[in-house]
Amino acid sequence: MQYPSIQLYIGGEWRKTTDGMQILNPADESVIGTVPVATRSDLEAALSAAADGFRIWSRISPARRADIIRKAASLMRERIEEIAYSITLEHGKTIAQARLEVVRGCEFFEWDAAEGQRTYGRVIPSEPGIRYLVVHQPIGPVAAFSPWNFPMSQPARKIAGALAAGCSIILKAAEETPAGAVHMARAFHDAGLPPGVFNLVFGVPSEISGYLIPQERIRLIAFTGSTVVGKRLTEMAALHMKPVLMELGGHAPVIVCDDVDPDATGIMSAVRKARNAGQVCTSPTRFYVQKPLYNAFTKAFAERAAAVTIGDGFDQSVQMGPLANHRRIDAMEMLVADAKAKGAKILTGGHRVGNRGYFFPVTVMADVPDDARVMREEPFGPIAVINPVATIDDAIEKANGLPFGLAAYAFTHSAYNADRLIDGVEAGNLSINTLEASVPETPFGGVKESGNGREGGAEGLSHYTTVKNVSHRMTMARA
Repeated sequence: MQYPSIQLYIGGEWRKTTDGMQILNPADESVIGTVPVATRSDLEAALSAAADGFRIWSRISPARRADIIRKAASLMRERIEEIAYSITLEHGKTIAQARLEVVRGCEFFEWDAAEGQRTYGRVIPSEPGIRYLVVHQPIGPVAAFSPWNFPMSQPARKIAGALAAGCSIILKAAEETPAGAVHMARAFHDAGLPPGVFNLVFGVPSEISGYLIPQERIRLIAFTGSTVVGKRLTEMAALHMKPVLMELGGHAPVIVCDDVDPDATGIMSAVRKARNAGQVCTSPTRFYVQKPLYNAFTKAFAERAAAVTIGDGFDQSVQMGPLANHRRIDAMEMLVADAKAKGAKILTGGHRVGNRGYFFPVTVMADVPDDARVMREEPFGPIAVINPVATIDDAIEKANGLPFGLAAYAFTHSAYNADRLIDGVEAGNLSINTLEASVPETPFGGVKESGNGREGGAEGLSHYTTVKNVSHRMTMARA
């Protein structure tokens, strides 16, 4: 298997450009390819193609749209080894996790393909001779921006929602991990998607967003990434009265109540923390453990975290690959040093592994003061902090103490505790006795500065439609 040639995909055709940026393998820092930079003429071509594609795609029946989307997903499943190989090479995650990501991306397409056939309207009761209808129609061409941490499943959420609703899309995928989006474009091309419905560009993010968002032909902006950038794009969209779908940063709290098994819970939490090297917006990070379980939970967590094997993602014995880029190494070292200086205990990890490749171990810190930066800033890496709390109310207060509210987790076997958590925790996604934040059939998104809108489920598809009220009098009223 080989790393694919990375090109733009506009109007059903592949395009090369003369300018490009290097793509690195984070396991050994070698150059594996070049990503093209879209020019102004490329973006204008993408806009025209998306407008033309929308006129065609929005008039195709939902059932026929579903057939094409499902066919593309089927092709991706057939090509799972090729796609997973590319993802591990460019991102570093283990090949097993890369395969799971491909499957998850296909599940998004398959769910939304079916749900797109259920964008029902309604008839509002009225007097004889008048009909009031509510219909849902595709909103129009979408400008979407996806991050580097999940090269396939993150853009898949946006492509699936847009296409299932009848919209066209221009996707600006991540330059550091572009292969997942290229493989999806290939699958849709081979599945017979009309030209212009799905367009793929790469380049300087601020230049692409600055050009696309103000364009009249763009009707919705969908973004996954940091809160800082999300705010900037939202402000830009507001100047042009464009709706936005924003899935932004998090800093997920985990509340461990005193009625669970501390060893089993600690081990499960450490394993989950290693997923994708912690580079997940929903990664469990701030652990608030009731005091009777604190010592046992912390010991189990730290021991399991220390046992996580790190290395090249293609090694079948490896449980966690490298971080995706050198910036994450710098961020981890800064957060650990700051917490240690302020009195935190480093139980395991805390230092880069080796000097070639971006390897950093699962790092567990305990008794971390609230003024440490890691307690306020999302680490987006394999760092976990564990602090004791007296009561569940104390834990909820700590969990809600940040401006983020994407995912939150809790462990309890008490119905009373569960009820308190459901009512009290401020998060778009709360998972109890599981560390899975969402599945394709459930809505996913945040509250507070973690964004607005939802992806996934019936709620996710609704963002790609507009609501039209139709008042129809059967005969004209006489003057």
